[in-house]
Amino acid sequence: MMELPSSLAAHDGAVSDKNTRGQWGDALFGMVARLAGWSLLAVMAGIILVLVWGGRQAFLAFGPAFLTSTAWNPISHHFGAATSIFGTLVTTAVALVFAVPFAFGVAFWLVEMAPPALARFIETAVQLLAAVPSIIFGMRGFFIVVPFMAHHVEPAATHYLGHVPGIGLLFRGAPYGTGLLTGGIILAIMVTPFICSVMTDVFVSIPAVLKESAFGLGATRWEVMRQVVLPWSRQAVMGGIMLGTGRALGETMAVTFVIGNSNRLGWSLFAPGNTIASLIALEFPESAAGSLKLSALLALGAILMVISFVTLACSRIFLQRGAVN
Repeated sequence: MMELPSSLAAHDGAVSDKNTRGQWGDALFGMVARLAGWSLLAVMAGIILVLVWGGRQAFLAFGPAFLTSTAWNPISHHFGAATSIFGTLVTTAVALVFAVPFAFGVAFWLVEMAPPALARFIETAVQLLAAVPSIIFGMRGFFIVVPFMAHHVEPAATHYLGHVPGIGLLFRGAPYGTGLLTGGIILAIMVTPFICSVMTDVFVSIPAVLKESAFGLGATRWEVMRQVVLPWSRQAVMGGIMLGTGRALGETMAVTFVIGNSNRLGWSLFAPGNTIASLIALEFPESAAGSLKLSALLALGAILMVISFVTLACSRIFLQRGAVN
């Protein structure tokens, strides 16, 4: 039997060692990846279990009425989540109404219309704005936005819109400056940089040939945005919006400064209110361990987690239906 030359034998041995090391590397990488994924699920499950177990006393004491009750009286030990749930949803909706169109306009202008030097400068400014601590936004809102709302915006809105049938209910009340509308505006300022950054990155990644083809066929900028940019980037844009929604739902200190912190339920956007996060931040330091109040606050935290999950699930369903259509 013919023997292989020593050089070929050495080469085969090196290849075999390399393959062995590659197999060990693949196995190690797969194990680390699986561990990271399961660890994330374990952390999420742990958070949910802690909140649900901590809020069990409130859920058992009030039952389903905890979700619909507007009471929050630590003296009589009556607690309800309806007011803070309502405030959370309203301020988040107001924030998205203001933030999404503005962020989309800024992102589209930066990518398609702005001079490159100016676009880079403004994009950097947007990213820096996203790094500003939330308490700074709250202080700015309290000292600047609240007086402006009280002296200019709310009196004008009450005068011109307060008597309009239907929507007039949203613009009635004393012009204190604080309230659901102000809280939503502060949230809009906070979440706009996050949404804008995601949209900018998505618009930059769109293949140039798609837009150039549309322009070559005579499409306007609006038609390119509506028929090319939005359909191509729909999922990523929705992801950016959901990122902003999550930030708005869980924001605490900035909203606490400007929302009024009142446990009353009303339809007016000028009325003071509360969100789940702001109520927990205000009441948690004064809650004794093992008390019904502390259990109610933990139950509110669990409800906030459920709201976040439902919002994410709805967005997933919306994207899947859009992809099918």
